[in-house]
Amino acid sequence: MTTNGWLQILFFLFVVLALTKPLGVFMTRVFNREKTFLDPVLRPIEKLLYRLTGVDETREMRWTEYGAAMLIFSGVTMALTYLIERVQNRLPLNPQKLAAVAPDLAFNTAASFTTNTNWQAYVPETTMSYLTQMAALAYHNFISAATGIALAIAVVRGIARREKDTLGNYWVDMTRATLWVLLPACIVGSLFLVSQGVPQNFKPYTTAQLVDPQTVQITGADGKATTQVVREQTIAQGPTASQEVIKEFGTNGGGFFNANSSHPFENPTPLTNFFELVLIFAIGSGLTYTLGQMTGSPRHGWAVWCAMAILFLIGVTATYSAEARGNPLVQTTANHLQPIGNMEGKEVRFGIANSALWAVVTTDTSCGAVNSMHDSYTPLGGMIPLINMLLGEVIFGGVGSGLYGIIVFIILSVFIAGLMVGRTPEYLGKKVEAFDVKMAMLTVLIYPLFVLGFTGISVLAPKFGLSSLANAGPHGLSEIFYAYAEAGANNGSAFAGLNANTLWYNSTIGATTLFGRFFMVIPVLAIAGSLACKKHVPESAGTFPVTTPLFTGLLISVVLIVGALTFFPALSLGPILEHLLMYAGKVF
Repeated sequence: MTTNGWLQILFFLFVVLALTKPLGVFMTRVFNREKTFLDPVLRPIEKLLYRLTGVDETREMRWTEYGAAMLIFSGVTMALTYLIERVQNRLPLNPQKLAAVAPDLAFNTAASFTTNTNWQAYVPETTMSYLTQMAALAYHNFISAATGIALAIAVVRGIARREKDTLGNYWVDMTRATLWVLLPACIVGSLFLVSQGVPQNFKPYTTAQLVDPQTVQITGADGKATTQVVREQTIAQGPTASQEVIKEFGTNGGGFFNANSSHPFENPTPLTNFFELVLIFAIGSGLTYTLGQMTGSPRHGWAVWCAMAILFLIGVTATYSAEARGNPLVQTTANHLQPIGNMEGKEVRFGIANSALWAVVTTDTSCGAVNSMHDSYTPLGGMIPLINMLLGEVIFGGVGSGLYGIIVFIILSVFIAGLMVGRTPEYLGKKVEAFDVKMAMLTVLIYPLFVLGFTGISVLAPKFGLSSLANAGPHGLSEIFYAYAEAGANNGSAFAGLNANTLWYNSTIGATTLFGRFFMVIPVLAIAGSLACKKHVPESAGTFPVTTPLFTGLLISVVLIVGALTFFPALSLGPILEHLLMYAGKVF
């Protein structure tokens, strides 16, 4: 680790902190229907959309209706995305004449982008046409992110309201999240990325003649190796900048190119790298302040922010330390004085510090974009991104999903605190009762059920679970475990080393993304609906304050303990065992 690396990491956190209050205040005004500087431009567009779609913006919904609207809309848009993929060969904006996407891959991709996961079991530049990238995938980048924000705001309203049975209007919340929050930032951000060299065009791919032709060996289907001289390189292009900003700002993560944010067309400079990192955390961080403002307790919002920031620092310290220490079996040195650390799978443009920072940031949230290959990390360095997802991605988290995810842990924390003092637990003036705790526990238990279940089946099935696995031993287990962990957490990053473009993995990973998004949010909406109906309870001597360092410490402990106890056995058989074997001289 270097001083320079740490200064960059701390400066990143400082910038995120500086953006938290202004962005949080702005989102509060947007969703409270207060006047903003964008209203003269966006309000007429909003009214026109409601008139065309028949939405009554004054009508509010109960939690069941809010959830049903979200599910129906997500189902319809998922079906539309699937259809576009299946017939893209007959649609315009396909200069490379790419074929229709296979049924199982189309289902996986449609489910993934609908749920804000953006898992890609394919090579984008050779699989998806420009129209599919824009009309199906980039469209979902906006809509899935707006849905996450809308759900978070509905949950916050449930906490803030007293004796009401409604949480707002899903169509209004989603529309305002898109028009006021996502679109303006993405327009400005896209122009900035274009200025830095990110392409934005509809040109066919460019063929370049190599200055130095390369001789390569190719193994045919019959197993025979032949040599071939490569004299040309195909350079993919396309409308990249417009998809890049929403992929980060909306914590989507799906890359326009296979190399994702390590590709120079997606992330050409250290400046764009820093800009995109800040975009990933921006909304999740700002929503903590929105929570404080809308509930009338700004100090509570900051207490939640501090818990997230501490967990982030723990994760980035562990990852940066492991990668800077490197692999003890590789004794590479710089100037023969000190180890240079583990540079395998990392871009020299970004180095170890910015690679480790990105790996932690993208898995703290549901972004999943990568600027280095996690499969090449040391066992402990790769374990931290995995743990971040196993904790439910509540460290700032995905847009909206991070906030309503941490609220589940807050419910559990105040419940535990209430048990300690022998009183009915309270949260911001609302009694936390049996129904609320049951729904919180249901949310916590759904995720490991599918992640551990599908992982267990896959490692015991040589024909369809292990046949596409590149590594054996604990590293192979980590690759499969990571694939289902990211799917259930709606993250979308890949550990690599696993060919997931098979019928088994496309089907089960696609299903896991749907369970991870929709099965988990329904109990959270039920909690919000329950809290909204309750009377306000004045604070008493037995009330556990949720604005203090003690609360922050308890919240961190609950998050870590729930994740550790649930997944520690699987982690012990994967990255922890691999770490111990690595020091014993064994590699996989």
